[in-house]
Amino acid sequence: MQTLIRILFVCKGNICRSPMCEFVMRDLAMRAGRANEFRIASAATTNEEIGNPVHPGTKRMLAAHNIACVGKTARQVKRDEYKSWDLVVAMDDENVCDLMRVFRNDPEHKVHKLMEYVEGGDITTARDVADPWYTGDFETTWNDVLAGCQGILAAM
Repeated sequence: MQTLIRILFVCKGNICRSPMCEFVMRDLAMRAGRANEFRIASAATTNEEIGNPVHPGTKRMLAAHNIACVGKTARQVKRDEYKSWDLVVAMDDENVCDLMRVFRNDPEHKVHKLMEYVEGGDITTARDVADPWYTGDFETTWNDVLAGCQGILAAM
């Protein structure tokens, strides 16, 4: 029996970067014939967007690549979730700090930054994925998300 790999993608609001990762990773796993190997979700570090749908810019980027995100609404990560995930993937340094506060550290070294899976290195050296909420540049975020998720799939 194969072991399920449980991945949680996390960003500040769970409306732009982390849901993009969630649905891209699901799509990549499905296309690779590996969908049944993964449990994939996303969450926010803050409560600012709880219950809100995926940002229209993220929806457009996903739709342009024939990936649906129907029904996804923002939710906040909870302290007791730490044990439920094998890998918690943050988008930037602020998310990492927030996760360490929420989880009260990372004793099993589950928290990583997405760009570690593209550039190598570790959580302290990997660059951030720019937040399109502020930049408006969903294409650059898409490119980072796609490369990062491809890197995760290859590493698993």
